Amino acid sequence: MASFTNQFVRALAAGMLALVFVIPQDTLAQSHVVSPSELQSAAVASTQARQHNLDTLQQFVSTPTAEKALKSAHLDAQQVKNAVSQLNDQDLAQLASRAHKAQSDFAAGRLSDRDLIIILVCIAALILIIVAVR
Repeated sequence: MASFTNQFVRALAAGMLALVFVIPQDTLAQSHVVSPSELQSAAVASTQARQHNLDTLQQFVSTPTAEKALKSAHLDAQQVKNAVSQLNDQDLAQLASRAHKAQSDFAAGRLSDRDLIIILVCIAALILIIVAVR
């Protein structure tokens, strides 16, 4: 009986090994949860979103009003512009969203020049603080 069990186990093991070698390895390797094209699309979208956020903040701190406000707050406008590119994606997205909202509110008349200047100086100081901490 033990001999029969040993033969059965050997036959089963041989069959499993044969099955593993019969299945093409490419078939097993190609079954990704996320396809390479989806990964590439996500990377492109992430890069585009970052560039859009960079552009939003760069435009916000490059206006004549912004440069004047930064100068009056004793902040170097060029230093702020350089620091923007050093922000991580999450901080960049949050600050770009706030800058966009402030610009929209100002254009709609919900903010005065003074309010916009205060917001601008706060965002610029926050950018410098975030970069300095890292």
